[in-house]
Amino acid sequence: MSGSVGIVMLVHTALHRAEQVARHWRAAGCPVVIHVDQKVARRTYERFCAALSEDSGILFSPRHRCEWGTWGIVAATQAAAGLMLERFAGVRHVYLASGSCLPLRPVPELVDYLAARPRTDFIESATTADVPWTVGGLDVERFTLRFPFSWKRQRRLFDAYVDFQRRTGYKRRIPAGLVPHMGSQWWCLTRQTLSAILEDPQRKTYERYFRRVWIPDESYFQTLARKYSTSIESRSLTLSKFDFQGKPHIFYDDHLQLLRRSDCFVARKIWPRADRLYKAFLTDAAGAMKRTEPNPGKIDRIFAKAVERRTRGRSGLYMQSRFPNPGWENGLTATPYSVFQGFAELFENFEAWLARTTGARVHGHLFAPDRVEYAGGQGVINGALSDSAAQRDYEPAAFLTNLIWNTRGERQCFQFGPRDNQKINWTITRDPNAQISVITGAWAVPLFRSNRNFADLRKEAAKLQRIENKQLDILRAAQAKARIRIWNMAEFVEAPMEPLQTILGELGSAAPRHLNEAPKMVDLTGFGQFLQNLKNQGMHPYLMGDFPVNHDPVNQGQPARKPYLVR
Repeated sequence: MSGSVGIVMLVHTALHRAEQVARHWRAAGCPVVIHVDQKVARRTYERFCAALSEDSGILFSPRHRCEWGTWGIVAATQAAAGLMLERFAGVRHVYLASGSCLPLRPVPELVDYLAARPRTDFIESATTADVPWTVGGLDVERFTLRFPFSWKRQRRLFDAYVDFQRRTGYKRRIPAGLVPHMGSQWWCLTRQTLSAILEDPQRKTYERYFRRVWIPDESYFQTLARKYSTSIESRSLTLSKFDFQGKPHIFYDDHLQLLRRSDCFVARKIWPRADRLYKAFLTDAAGAMKRTEPNPGKIDRIFAKAVERRTRGRSGLYMQSRFPNPGWENGLTATPYSVFQGFAELFENFEAWLARTTGARVHGHLFAPDRVEYAGGQGVINGALSDSAAQRDYEPAAFLTNLIWNTRGERQCFQFGPRDNQKINWTITRDPNAQISVITGAWAVPLFRSNRNFADLRKEAAKLQRIENKQLDILRAAQAKARIRIWNMAEFVEAPMEPLQTILGELGSAAPRHLNEAPKMVDLTGFGQFLQNLKNQGMHPYLMGDFPVNHDPVNQGQPARKPYLVR
């Protein structure tokens, strides 16, 4: 009964592990046929053969050169499977495995499982329209185009030839009677189905066609099994998981419990140095897993979570696999934060007032040209972020991301303006975590209060207005995802309490429902005339709104009426 299952092993590396696994199969009475890649050095191959030569139940098939995605793997499988059927008449199922496969359960359980299903072929076999996991941009085209070049060694020729065929409208004719299917390379076929495939009168026709199919080892047997099998279970008995790029997951020693939970008969790919796995599973029946139906779906959730973590990660935390890929950031920053523009210029000690009122950490101009103005004048804050403007400007978006990540749990607020590094504008505009409040034209207040030559003031005012105007275009762009509020200075000064209460209400539970203390507005007496003087000198300060020349605003330090929350 043990000899009813034959094992075909495709080996190309870690021959010492392949020898260990082959002996394990043989200890359970299963005949083994091994194909060793022709790329393996002859001396190494001969030593491997000599090590297993004393066992007549282990045979070696003619060698082929096996390269990923090429016909050589199918030819190697054909040679080994043909030798298995020819030399071991008692074999009823042939199980295809690789040298990196590891039996997870006692081999007699696999033999009994297959004996109970004598007519069933276990091979993943689906049409391209039915599967979502083709990687590389080729699904139906892998059957309708020609692929004479190696994808790994001749990538330019491969891509150029594919593009040429697409442009010329070339399509191959699929042999009559075949419906292309694809699936996992690792199958278990009955003698009847496998012999019918190998002895098919049109085998040469099919071979000529599949030699130029891309990755034929995932389609040759999968397609022909549909022609001859009377009972197919479209699944593999081998646990083989792939990442989002189509690369196989490699199992290490710390995956021991994960593999036990799968209840699968065989798993690949096992790291050759995973001594703990080989010791745990190449054991007697008493130390192996319990008898149950194979169920790789039990661990699918873990693999799905691993793929999500690799491709999306945690919100606001960048990692090697995602940093170079725009759109893979899963949130530009980790938590909400607030940006204030024009408030520190319009109100005295605005930062101290905001920190006292909301309990948030309120910084100055984080993107100021000379240094990073951290709250309290600190030189270094969480995450060893220094106040060096040079380090910050090397990658401003990464600086902001690190700052927000390292201060999670505490609301961050900072000031911004046209004098600051403007490279951060698109980042905060596209960030759903950003709350941006802008009083346009407020940059003119420090100019108004300064004691400088008017010609210099006019020149700087024109420069700052151009910068802020470009920034406003970004803030109003269709790609904006931040919560953005913009007031011109004239309308804000007219009634500052209402927008202040609205902004604070969006800061969260730390902000008060009603303002008990209002910030003191700077003295703007004469500011209207200052703007008029700029106009008279040929500079039009339009971002401030319609600021009256002769009507100086009343200082709004003390509210004239009780503030209320706008809902």
